[in-house]
Amino acid sequence: MKHISEFKEGEHIREIFLCKGVSHAVTKNGKEYLNVQLMDRTGSVEGKIWEPNDAGIDDFDKQDYVEVNADVNVWNNTRQLNIKRLRVAREGEYDPSEYLPASPRNIDEMYQELMGFIDSVKDQYYNALLKKFFVEDEELVKRFRECSAAKTVHHGFVGGLMQHTLGVAGVCDYLSKSYPVLNRDLLITAALCHDIAKTREFTPFPENDYSDDGQLLGHIVMGSEMVAIAASSIEGFPHKHMTQLQHCILAHHGKYEYGSPKLPGLVEAMALNLADEMDSKIEIFTEMFENTQDKKGQWLGTKKFLNDANVRSTIL
Repeated sequence: MKHISEFKEGEHIREIFLCKGVSHAVTKNGKEYLNVQLMDRTGSVEGKIWEPNDAGIDDFDKQDYVEVNADVNVWNNTRQLNIKRLRVAREGEYDPSEYLPASPRNIDEMYQELMGFIDSVKDQYYNALLKKFFVEDEELVKRFRECSAAKTVHHGFVGGLMQHTLGVAGVCDYLSKSYPVLNRDLLITAALCHDIAKTREFTPFPENDYSDDGQLLGHIVMGSEMVAIAASSIEGFPHKHMTQLQHCILAHHGKYEYGSPKLPGLVEAMALNLADEMDSKIEIFTEMFENTQDKKGQWLGTKKFLNDANVRSTIL
């Protein structure tokens, strides 16, 4: 099997993919075509079916495994498939595990690292709250271990949420050692909880799409609510502890235009925002490099979530 990450411009491929999504569209000339989102464990790629009524195109839908005959093109510095033929694959022709993108890190090892961060939190109330989420709530733990951190932007794979959370917690740990003004217990607790509601914002794989709650509320608001509910169940949990933690979650995107209901008003909230942005943006670079292995040392074009900067691969 040739994976999406290995595709090169100009080659013809015939492979089976998981159809992540399909939508109808119309050209400027009024001609109908299909946009198809295809995925395997190494990533996703958009395909175009310019002749959807052709005899070589089977009827198919989202979540189908499909065999595609296509040419690999590049449009706006992004690989794209020009699909000539498509059929629904038969059971036994594919291994489902090949179609779920997964963290390069071991899930069990990451969970143990998470437990290490929890054990390092000395405040009894924050420690109890973290254990309520990540030890006692078995359903949440299961979802947290498997959930992505985003639909497509960064860490959009099985285990991505835990990998991103640990990345943010690691940066926060470093900052707390470098800047004594920071309350480490608050900051580490906020780092571990900042995206906890993404377990509710996204549907499970292979769909990995926004849930109704995710569309209507979003993970920031839901995360603040989850913290408040958990804190209220812990006897004696200080109100100040709860509101400061909620503030860090509500402000962790840093700006109103980035979805934060609040701007950082605590130094810990500011540190969390910086750590979150650092981990997510470095992962965006990392995934760009992985998807452009044939362009090492070259300019890779602009990226929306990197402020439209023109990115150069520095992996030589």
